[in-house]
Amino acid sequence: MFTVKKENLYDSAHEVLIIGLFDEPNIIKDALSSLDEKFEGQMNDFLKQGDISGKLKSVSKVHTFNKIGAKRLLFVGLGKKKTLQFNQLKEAIGLAFKEIQKSKLSEVAVFLDTFTVADQLDALDVGHAVSEAYTLATYRFEGYKQKSNEHEKTIDKITAYTTENREDVLSALTVGYAYGKGTNSARTLVNMPGNMLTATTMAEYAIELANKYDFEIEILDKKEMLELGMGALLAVNQGSTEPPKMIVLKYQGKDQWEDVISLVGKGITFDTGGYSIKPKTGIVGMKTDMGGAAAVLGAMEIIGELRPEQNVLAVIPSTDNMISGSAFKPDDVITSLSGKTIEILNTDAEGRLVLADAITYAKQHGANYLVDVATLTGGVIVALGEDTTGAITNHETFFEQVLEASFEAGEAMWRLPLFEKDKQRIRNSPVADLNNSPGREGHAIMAGGFIGEFAEDTPWVHLDIAGTSTTNKPYELGPAGATGVMTRTLALLVERFEVK
Repeated sequence: MFTVKKENLYDSAHEVLIIGLFDEPNIIKDALSSLDEKFEGQMNDFLKQGDISGKLKSVSKVHTFNKIGAKRLLFVGLGKKKTLQFNQLKEAIGLAFKEIQKSKLSEVAVFLDTFTVADQLDALDVGHAVSEAYTLATYRFEGYKQKSNEHEKTIDKITAYTTENREDVLSALTVGYAYGKGTNSARTLVNMPGNMLTATTMAEYAIELANKYDFEIEILDKKEMLELGMGALLAVNQGSTEPPKMIVLKYQGKDQWEDVISLVGKGITFDTGGYSIKPKTGIVGMKTDMGGAAAVLGAMEIIGELRPEQNVLAVIPSTDNMISGSAFKPDDVITSLSGKTIEILNTDAEGRLVLADAITYAKQHGANYLVDVATLTGGVIVALGEDTTGAITNHETFFEQVLEASFEAGEAMWRLPLFEKDKQRIRNSPVADLNNSPGREGHAIMAGGFIGEFAEDTPWVHLDIAGTSTTNKPYELGPAGATGVMTRTLALLVERFEVK
């Protein structure tokens, strides 16, 4: 897939050569003088006439007419050097790969050194950005349509040119590819329909990951959950003909099982809302209600590839939330794995119930730090829109590390408050320790705060991805559909984590 070279940049034959172009005076003379010579000074003319541009995220194609080895040049606008950020770089490169994909080309070269900025973005950063952007931007979910007989071309070879150390750059390309590939795996899981991705199917997928990456794995079935007392997860499953699964993956990157980071993902494979049924416009798309589980599984794929020196515990409670004569009802009182009783006021507030048992089970397995990820509430979309993940925490220092990982991944999040009065609303039930839905006001906060009742004093961050897990339109780094959001954030958190 990836090759790194130092020599024969303009003499080597390629279908297309990608070049970074900053919006700076004399950029052709300073950075691309040898290319300009090959074109007998025409590069400056192209720039002046607007045939190529350094404006951020512009993509300009020039045919070479055999003046150099590459058949085409694709210039990627990078804006001003002093303002270019890593995630903007990825987005700009992603647009270039989308253009190449449209042209049905299978082989690409990239002049990495034209994208670097001294003391800001080096060739290793650019290599990571190129491979991650390529992987994310060219992702497609093929679906289930009958396939055409026409052979579909995909990009299968990328050559990177740089003066930097070959092995270091190749390593950066490999890491970026792993991050992109793990995210794409999460996207595919979310895009799958609920009849094809059941809790059992998800468990089988986790087993495949465990076998590939030598993770320890535990899959609890309904009988084992009954014996353990996982009453919250089992209540949600009551109306279903599909058996529930509690999926546990362990990766031990240290000699001792300590400082364990637990990634907990909501795995509701389809959500009708139960007897608090969703309206017909709200129920379509509920196959995506396992976006948190997908992010955790995608992150575990990245962790399996990169083998960081951390201990990681993935816990995924999985079922669908259906309606039948045996389904749980409003006014029911259930007992969670922790022993805390819960009054059910809304059967469509099921995600927090399955996460309650998963959080408790993670703690029983030695989790020292908890991050739960869930498509949890419509309220977070009202509060923060569709581009920002909502966060709640009980631990400032741990949250800072999650926030830094999200910034590096380019996955925006914003912290929501959780005050004592909010906790009192969650604990306000005449018949149980907690109620699962105190009302519409501050709904995203109430949902996250409910999960916090089970995290208790363990450092914990809750991530509500209801608005960010899917998108209705294509963007720089992907198509419409599942985004795989938080996959890279979770993997970066694990990779960069420091005990503080």
